[in-house]
Amino acid sequence: LLSRSIHLEWSPNWKISKKIWDRFSNLPIANCKVQATYIWIDGTGENLRAKNRVLDFTPNSYKECPNWDFDGSTTFLADDPKHSDIILCPVALYNDPFQRGTNKLVLCETYTSDGKPTKSNSRHCCMTFLNRVCDKEPMFGFKQTCMFMDTDKRPFGWPKQLGYPCPSESHCYSVGADKALGR
Repeated sequence: LLSRSIHLEWSPNWKISKKIWDRFSNLPIANCKVQATYIWIDGTGENLRAKNRVLDFTPNSYKECPNWDFDGSTTFLADDPKHSDIILCPVALYNDPFQRGTNKLVLCETYTSDGKPTKSNSRHCCMTFLNRVCDKEPMFGFKQTCMFMDTDKRPFGWPKQLGYPCPSESHCYSVGADKALGR
């Protein structure tokens, strides 16, 4: 219990009033309106970006979600400000566990305005290869590991005064707020 309180007192998220969060997260949404949070990997290849779009229907598949564009120079996806339009192309759709209701998370690939995959769109290359060998029996798998990071670029909830996090054995594949805060 003591170590948990040390973890939390150093996190800026701990200081946010949960009553305010609950008030705004439970605001009613008009019938037939859905918040779709489009999520993509930025030009660094490491960070996630997101923006919300209100839809007048509840999509049942990512194929029902419209493509969307934005200025890629703000997320390191475009080097030339004159040609900075980036297209978000939905590739997966999930129920939003944070906003609840009929709201959705829309995972996206990124493409330039002329239809080329952006430099951080490694999914496109992977799918191109997998489609060429789809008749083969796979002998490999994919693994992707992520960690929630706090505003100071350290793992979410790890104590600031005690140095770096403990060895990965304690938090890899772990469950519970004492091992992986926010999970």
